[in-house]
Amino acid sequence: MAKKDTGSSAPDKQAKKALKAEKKAQSKERRSQLWQAFQMQRKQDSKLLPLMIGAVVLTALVFVGIGLLLNLWWWFMLILGLLLGAMLAMIIFSRRVQANVYKQAEGQPGAAAWSLQNNLRGKWRVTPTIAATSHLDAVHRVVGRPGIILVAEGVPHRVKPLLAQEKKRYARIVGETPIYDIVVGNEEGQVPLAKLNTYLMKLPRNIAANSVSELDNRLLALTARTSQGGLPKGPMPAGAKMRNVQRTMQRRAR
Repeated sequence: MAKKDTGSSAPDKQAKKALKAEKKAQSKERRSQLWQAFQMQRKQDSKLLPLMIGAVVLTALVFVGIGLLLNLWWWFMLILGLLLGAMLAMIIFSRRVQANVYKQAEGQPGAAAWSLQNNLRGKWRVTPTIAATSHLDAVHRVVGRPGIILVAEGVPHRVKPLLAQEKKRYARIVGETPIYDIVVGNEEGQVPLAKLNTYLMKLPRNIAANSVSELDNRLLALTARTSQGGLPKGPMPAGAKMRNVQRTMQRRAR
């Protein structure tokens, strides 16, 4: 009679046990992070708890009322209302945390790049800081279905020449591909930071989905040829000396 091979089963059990422990640890960490975020938001936002509790109670009452009107089990409707109310409360919590994060990030150098890289949903190609000034103004490039979107953040009279320069440079290469330019801010004609990603999502779809990568690769090749690929990505460090870099960029763009 052939003996059972227990040698291979032992590592499998250990691997499954380790995977289960890892998932448990990750779940615990996520709960801990969520609780910390809740505590921080609660201290800064006095309306958070009343809104969340109100959402749970109101939803539960509505469902109990529906159950009584339709002659359904009120306790079942109560449980259903509490569950849906809890989901609604979590949505309220998430939205208010997000609003608070954007409020704190607004006006900070690199805030637009952070938002584009971390919160833009969908297949977008983001290249931060394709042009910058010594005052930490910057232009970022986004490639997606609408075409090319140049996003500038900083003082308008400093970033608008950068936008015009980059737009002219790309227009010679991409032909009829649409090029949009956006200045992030709260003044007339600007796009607020909190609405930046939504604004991009609402732009018309002008190119095919399979053309996005090809277009982005062409622009990356242009960046490599003009030696601008070495610019810092994301927020520019405070006190960075960009004067010589900017002069080089301007000479090469001419």
